[in-house]
Amino acid sequence: MQLTATNVEINSMNKPKLIYIAGPTASGKTALAIALANHFKTEILSCDSRQFYKEMSIGTAVPSKEELSEAPHHFIQHLSITDNYSVGDYRTAALKLLKKLFKKHDTVIMVGGSGLYADAVMQGLDEFPEVDPAIRPQLMAIFQQEGIKILQDLLRQHDIKHYQRVDRNNPHRLIRALEISLSSGKPYSSYLGKREAPDFFEAQTIVIDWEREKLYERINTRVDHMIEANLINEAQALHPQKNLNALQTVGYRELFAYFDGKIDKEFAQDEIKKNTRRYAKRQVTWFRKYDGAIRFEGGSSVAELIKQL
Repeated sequence: MQLTATNVEINSMNKPKLIYIAGPTASGKTALAIALANHFKTEILSCDSRQFYKEMSIGTAVPSKEELSEAPHHFIQHLSITDNYSVGDYRTAALKLLKKLFKKHDTVIMVGGSGLYADAVMQGLDEFPEVDPAIRPQLMAIFQQEGIKILQDLLRQHDIKHYQRVDRNNPHRLIRALEISLSSGKPYSSYLGKREAPDFFEAQTIVIDWEREKLYERINTRVDHMIEANLINEAQALHPQKNLNALQTVGYRELFAYFDGKIDKEFAQDEIKKNTRRYAKRQVTWFRKYDGAIRFEGGSSVAELIKQL
């Protein structure tokens, strides 16, 4: 068949669609994903990297059993905190599953606040060289002993370009950039910008927006509910493994400091709220870059959103 502009348009229109629901923590992503999955009679992929681990439930706001029963979910608590799992591993598994799901669904929902994982699925992933496996444990030990500032200083020394744009409060991101830079002898940033997007589906992003004060109120309330749901007991059980990479996350780090006698219980709870608000602010900044995204005001009519889709 001769390739024409009309044919290209038709072929594009026939592609299945991946709807990605983005938004900061506590913005209502789970409820919206389930509503859309039920409307389109389809399934949900989680791209929330905090919800991958079966040992973590309360502090990661894993959907309840009732919510999970309302629509088929994938990539929820399918790993152990002791597993080594990268964004590349997630992308490979997610694309494989999408090819399978698109054989029976025209639309699939992806949801989660981990923008890096979502981008890997929708836009592709930069390729990096293999790293010396000894470097990460060394960096983790430095982080545990001296804190995050030493990682920030090292990255500034080895890759000032990436240092200026990375989330410098996220030890995962800092350690990943450093292990690439130190292993290869080249800046981590030199490997960026060479990705290729998959071509077997079209992606549409929906970003849930809230007025800042309202969002912060929702975050504070969620943390209170987590504490009431025995987050402290959950974190206490994980405390012996506090140095694992999967546990370097808000809601657990603060309680580990409490268990270690560094801060008191009330201060730990306040720190969880403060650091969760900071995390949400960084998420909002990340999601601003999505050109062409549908901006859905929190609390608005889902029916109107469906009409727009």
